[in-house]
Amino acid sequence: MATDSPVMRRAYTPLPFTAVSVQDVFWAERIRVNRERTIPIEYQQCKDTGRIEAFRLNWKPGQEPVPHIFWDSDVAKWIEAASYSLAQQPDPALDAQIDEVIALMASAQQPDGYLNTHFTVVEPDKRWTNLRDWHELYCAGHLIEAAVAHFQATGKRSLLDVLRRYVDHIESVFGAGPDQKRGYCGHEEIELALVKLYRVTGEPRYLRLSQYFVDERGRQPHYFDAEALAHGQDPRKFWARTYAYNQSHLPVREQREVVGHAVRAM
Repeated sequence: MATDSPVMRRAYTPLPFTAVSVQDVFWAERIRVNRERTIPIEYQQCKDTGRIEAFRLNWKPGQEPVPHIFWDSDVAKWIEAASYSLAQQPDPALDAQIDEVIALMASAQQPDGYLNTHFTVVEPDKRWTNLRDWHELYCAGHLIEAAVAHFQATGKRSLLDVLRRYVDHIESVFGAGPDQKRGYCGHEEIELALVKLYRVTGEPRYLRLSQYFVDERGRQPHYFDAEALAHGQDPRKFWARTYAYNQSHLPVREQREVVGHAVRAM
């Protein structure tokens, strides 16, 4: 069967979460607790620890707390979870709360589309300089997943449009072009997020970018070696000792065993 046939495409199209209702005696109760307890607590934690306020970009050197490299991911996961909840249980107060956080995120987006609180205010000169250990593309992936979930749950494009601009920026930075970085993230995540973005927008560029990140992973000469050398570091002194840790020891299609950091492997 041709892989581009309508039958094959449909076979690999997941059912949207908005089309599913869980009403059994086990999961339904846990979903209720998640909606009534966990999601509000998660929001308060993001608020109390400064994760949400970080999008105001008002941090100054010497202040505590310092926006962390993957704070944005935590806020994104709250938006995603809250969006899943909204799809099953309308909640005007939660809807408005999400809108408020999204507006704050949008205000933090840079003119070129870049969106990361840490590297905007703490280390602006270090954007995309340590893909191996830092989490820029990982955070971008979680932001994309949040945008997709919010769009599917509410029909609103507020976060989706912000993230499409960010992906446009990422696409300009990474690739095989003469002025592009041939890199990929040390922590996989953006690959699956780009597939989700492709599915809701129908934009093939997003699928091609995801394929680039998958295909580039583990190729020789190894990007993380070159990156370390550019920092004046010996790649052989990588703290994890082996690129199997982040599944970049071989090209993806040549890997035969599940190895390394479990979350990244999944």
